[in-house]
Amino acid sequence: MKLQAPLPEQSIYVVDDDEPLRDSLVWLLESQGFQVASFASAEDFLKAWRPEFNGCLLLDVRMPGMSGLELHERLRALYSTLPIIFITGHGDVPMAVAALKKGAVDFIEKPFNDTELLKLVTQCLVTERESRVRRRQDAEVARRLDQLTQREREVLDLIIAGKLNKQIADVLGISIKTVEVHRARVMEKMSAQSLAELVQQVMAIEASPRA
Repeated sequence: MKLQAPLPEQSIYVVDDDEPLRDSLVWLLESQGFQVASFASAEDFLKAWRPEFNGCLLLDVRMPGMSGLELHERLRALYSTLPIIFITGHGDVPMAVAALKKGAVDFIEKPFNDTELLKLVTQCLVTERESRVRRRQDAEVARRLDQLTQREREVLDLIIAGKLNKQIADVLGISIKTVEVHRARVMEKMSAQSLAELVQQVMAIEASPRA
């Protein structure tokens, strides 16, 4: 039975110098409906990499030339959002654990079970898709925030702080009526249907990790 296939814009990138293993991984993933691209070295993948790559990266820890760990570090420096699952031999587990602490998603030991690998990849793709949606939402909220005037932003900050209209008027030295006008404009520009939605939008973007 096939697992849920990724969206068309998602691909699985396989980077491993072991040709038989690489080919078997490509066959397994493609047989489940996944879109796959394979590379024989970290250097080859790095040359092909683009910021818009979506999906996940299956990456061997130990390879000639640039290792998987070194590629991981290079991608981090490039602010890549592509999640990484490391393929490890038994002796490489400590290195894989260290990579997890630096942002890798997971690792799987050779020889691995096909079902386990497919489950891990599928979970990774779901998480990547959700993360991409959140980034788009955060970018849209940031764009809306940029449209606010300085006074509207001041009113917004006080709304987020839980201040009532009268308190905002006192803090800013303006009338309650003026506060109401600014508040209405803030709600309109932020496309918020309620105060709760407005607060959630701003809190979400403030909580988002910065690159």
